[in-house]
Amino acid sequence: MSDTDSFIEEVTEELRRDNMVKALKRYGWVVAAVLAVIIGGVAWSEYKKAQERAAAQAVGDGLLAALSEDSPEARLKSFDQVQTNGPQAEAVVAFLKASEQADAGDMTAAAATLQSVIDNNGLALIYRQIAQFKALGLTAETAPADERRRGYSDLAQPGSSMRLLAEEQLALIDIETGDVDAATTKLQNIIDDAESTADLQQRALQVIVALGGEPDLSVLQEAQTEN
Repeated sequence: MSDTDSFIEEVTEELRRDNMVKALKRYGWVVAAVLAVIIGGVAWSEYKKAQERAAAQAVGDGLLAALSEDSPEARLKSFDQVQTNGPQAEAVVAFLKASEQADAGDMTAAAATLQSVIDNNGLALIYRQIAQFKALGLTAETAPADERRRGYSDLAQPGSSMRLLAEEQLALIDIETGDVDAATTKLQNIIDDAESTADLQQRALQVIVALGGEPDLSVLQEAQTEN
């Protein structure tokens, strides 16, 4: 490389640096502002996550403290004092409270607690369906079979998260009312359903056998072979 070429290259490099400095002086505040927004956004996100974790931990601590009380009265009082951080946490507290009320024999209070969850449109549907399922369970010995059948039929609709559990209850109502064939059909459908859990399938098998039937295991065996 000649001295002339070297000189031109050095001058060109100096010009590049000079232009960069000028650009930074002119637009540096924009870069700084963008960085501040990014850093601030990350910090705010971490702060919110920390707040949510702390709130969830507070709810968990409150529930553990309530469950550790010795008497049902003390536990119910403690449930009312749990500081929830949203509708989902409120639903969890309500489920535990309703269970405690039912265990204490106060079915009316338990039903009212669950109804508050059912009526809460701010909750995800799954919570409200669980509350409805639990509320129907409270009426097993008091409500007529047809009334309970209507309630479980609503939960057994396609797409419902409680569909299979509701089908199981409908089969038990069929047994209660003497319709063994209908019950066996429902239980066989539960065994064949790809969404059934192993526990649910096992219960369905046991009930069919107890009814004197012979469950068809072909679909279940085929699924196990494929897996």
